Amino acid sequence: MTTLTTSPLAPLLTRLFAEADAAQPQLDQLGPDTMRLMRSKTDYATFYGRLKDYALAVSPETGALLYMLARGCRARTIIEFGTSFGISTLHLAAALRDNGGGRLITTEFEHAKLVRAEANLEAGDLVDLVEFREGDALQTLSKDLPDRIDLVLLDGAKALYAEVLDRLESRLSPGALIVADNADHCPDYLARVRDPAQGYLSVPFAGDVELSMRLG
Repeated sequence: MTTLTTSPLAPLLTRLFAEADAAQPQLDQLGPDTMRLMRSKTDYATFYGRLKDYALAVSPETGALLYMLARGCRARTIIEFGTSFGISTLHLAAALRDNGGGRLITTEFEHAKLVRAEANLEAGDLVDLVEFREGDALQTLSKDLPDRIDLVLLDGAKALYAEVLDRLESRLSPGALIVADNADHCPDYLARVRDPAQGYLSVPFAGDVELSMRLG
């Protein structure tokens, strides 16, 4: 048995995924300007501000993938860009727990979301593994980083993926994994990680995820 598949985390995740599914019809009705805002390097705060009451959750399959990747690479330090309600955070923290401990830094600029995420991590009995940083990730991930980062999840403002990677790249351990959700909305990021000359091996994975490895 694992932390992911037992109480209190398993029933908590079942509830959170059900709540996210129930809200999906409202997300599907967002206006035609949604795609432009999602891909914008300047208006992303407006876009995510409109969605502050929605979980914007990874799928259960992607959550399980995150757990497996973190376990498989024996991650001890993880960075997450885009906390939202903490569903992906729960999967990553569960992997750290089952790896014997570690540190997960997660960042979110919507205060209300960070409050909900922290409550969810408390309910999942995983909050002791997580450092919550509030604010724009271009600032919160510019200082006080671990010397070595084993895994990164990019699931915040899509247009900022490459810029967030800039702030983390020098700390990535050889073989570090970078999981970018919905990376097709950030073509400059994809061009970078898919170019072997940039020091990555990268493949599209599971339909909406780009999985990259830092070569060392």
